[in-house]
Amino acid sequence: MAISLKRRSEAKPTPDAMTLTEHLTELRRRVMICALAFAVTATLAFLLYNPILAFLKHPYCQVAPGHCGFFITGPLDGLSLRIKISAYGGLFLASPVLLWELWRFITPGLKRNEKKYAIPFLVTSILLFALGCLVAYLSFPHALKFLDSIGGPSLHAILDPTKYLSLILLLMTVFGLAFEFPVLLVSLEVAGVLSPKQLASWRRWAIVSIVVVAGVVTPSSDPFSMMALAVPLYIFYELSIIVGKIIKR
Repeated sequence: MAISLKRRSEAKPTPDAMTLTEHLTELRRRVMICALAFAVTATLAFLLYNPILAFLKHPYCQVAPGHCGFFITGPLDGLSLRIKISAYGGLFLASPVLLWELWRFITPGLKRNEKKYAIPFLVTSILLFALGCLVAYLSFPHALKFLDSIGGPSLHAILDPTKYLSLILLLMTVFGLAFEFPVLLVSLEVAGVLSPKQLASWRRWAIVSIVVVAGVVTPSSDPFSMMALAVPLYIFYELSIIVGKIIKR
């Protein structure tokens, strides 16, 4: 009976004992699940094309109420736009499954102490990315007003839906990734690379750097989006100092 139990415990390999082939097999299984989830959600986004397009067009309609129609110049532009929205929408809807499969693939290799920090960092990263996308979406009407007025009253905009969609999605992605800034700082504090005292001493340089980076990475290049990105980043910088002190205690 003891021999039988020993064999059963040895039958389940630990992450360190898994061969390269077993790791690749596990990775293939996770990738197939992610691909299936993306196919299902992309199909759902294809069917929900009109509500998704209306949601993304809403900032434009706030700027030009009653005149926020798009114009296409080719017979395939409508199909191309629907496919792009299906792909982006499918990726967004499938993101919980993608992150879960990534987490399940990484978790066996983490130590207990690393898992304790990994879960809060993962949840915080998702929430901050979503918050960044929301801030970009809410600030986009102000960016459109600025871009529409900067050319003068003699110009009348006829928007291409593909270019509009690329701009708003790029803006939301940039804001979402930039809002991961405090996660990076706190991670470096936990790892001992940085200390709250160092971050506090670099405060003046941090303000200048944040404003410069916000001006460079903002796709719309308007002052409203730049400030909408720079102000939260500086607030996150100060919060990272406070969180670092709490963790150190």
